[in-house]
Amino acid sequence: MRKIKILVFVLCFVLFFLSACGSNDKHTTIKLGEVTRSLFYAPQYVAIEKGFFEEEGLNVELQTTWGGDKTMTALLSDGIDVALVGSETSIYVYAQDSKDYAVNFAQLTQTDGTFLVAKEKQDNFSWEDLKNSNFLGQRKGGMPQMVGEYVLKQHGIDPHNDLTLNQNIEFANIPSAFVSGDYEYVQLFEPTASVFEKEGSGYVVASFGEESGQVPYTVFMAKQSYLKENEENIEKFTRAIYKAQQWVQDTDSAEVAKTIKDYFEDVELDILTSSIDRYKSQGSFAADPILEEDEWNNLKNIMKEAGELPDGNISYEELVNTEIAEKVISN
Repeated sequence: MRKIKILVFVLCFVLFFLSACGSNDKHTTIKLGEVTRSLFYAPQYVAIEKGFFEEEGLNVELQTTWGGDKTMTALLSDGIDVALVGSETSIYVYAQDSKDYAVNFAQLTQTDGTFLVAKEKQDNFSWEDLKNSNFLGQRKGGMPQMVGEYVLKQHGIDPHNDLTLNQNIEFANIPSAFVSGDYEYVQLFEPTASVFEKEGSGYVVASFGEESGQVPYTVFMAKQSYLKENEENIEKFTRAIYKAQQWVQDTDSAEVAKTIKDYFEDVELDILTSSIDRYKSQGSFAADPILEEDEWNNLKNIMKEAGELPDGNISYEELVNTEIAEKVISN
């Protein structure tokens, strides 16, 4: 009987020891907020689905924060640790003299992700066709709207005088407003643009991403303090993103679509595939996480043209950290 008690005690001790060891092996949790759910962010979903974060010992808790303002509020109030949002938001926060401002550390997309969609099919589209038209644009102050206006101006079109521009529709309601309204053109992301083409509700006639050039459109950022206190984990996070970026570059669009299908349950697989292919063909997905200075300057030019660039020095060195991404790529 005494031997049995000793055996039970030893087994309990071993189980306790193994349990304690297991608790030390738990993954580090990073709360990640994405500004919206978008096919444009395919590499991020790949990093989750292919287990790249897990390989780095990270448990990434993804939540959709729906809008730049809400995303930055969540980041600055520690509701999330990392934000996937447009780089312009870091500039807005910095301009408000925030003591613990957001720093961009890994780029995900490097072009605008919207397309110009016409209600009627046009075989020989010209930007001049937009003059005197009824145009449904994106929300004022956001990157889609600023890029949209920038491209129109590059083609000699004054968006506020040469056409009727509506920027008052909420992002989620833009597709339905275009279909039900008397708009002739609309600025849409994928996969909505491809869905419209398949349904005959609209036709893609141009790409704002191709027209505007490379820009840090969507970037992972974190507060200064978080980067300083969690540099190792941010490096692991960036490494997982880089793995996903490389995988997307090297993998055909159909396989990428299958991998992230669960994030877009209401979208047919062929639409996902064609949408991803469209983004890949125009180089929208960044091949690595480094945010280059010329891209940053292009962003500032676009914001300035839109009248949204705050006064003062918006320093690349101050708001962009490339050291982590450079380290990840060099290893």
